[in-house]
Amino acid sequence: MQKATFAGGCFWCMVTPFEELPGIGGIVSGYSGGHVKNPTYEQVKTGTTGHYEVVEITYDPELFPYERLLELFWQQIDPTDPDGQFQDRGSQYKAAIFYHDEKQLVLAQKSKEEMASSGKFKKPIVTEILPARTFYEAENYHQDFHKKNPKHYKEDRKQSGRDEFIDQHWSAK
Repeated sequence: MQKATFAGGCFWCMVTPFEELPGIGGIVSGYSGGHVKNPTYEQVKTGTTGHYEVVEITYDPELFPYERLLELFWQQIDPTDPDGQFQDRGSQYKAAIFYHDEKQLVLAQKSKEEMASSGKFKKPIVTEILPARTFYEAENYHQDFHKKNPKHYKEDRKQSGRDEFIDQHWSAK
């Protein structure tokens, strides 16, 4: 099993696209990229810790290759937004790919180049590709939030504009 770490705005919305797929061993919401040890949600949401809200995905590359994870990741975000994702604003909500080894770096860069040349977006692709840093698991109430609080999750997701963006850019025309 290997690890993949993605930031795509609110980590609640980054769990469901990857769960229950063959080869996915687990998805944990958390924080990465910052300078504060053992940050809390209250600290991270201020935007002053340097952390991103992320999901850490454990996967079997034989069953679900990293390239497929990247494809799914791009389809969940607005890769042209430098200031957050959808209704979530601030550095803690910016999109990023955190690579764990040289192979992931090369594949992430290739996928970003393909995204930039795809013609899907009029603005430049600004999603960062960063080395993986210490991952801090988010508080328990954030784990599987969509299952624990389905009504709140659905309302938040609907208000965010994420689904409309995804439909506009990724639905078959």
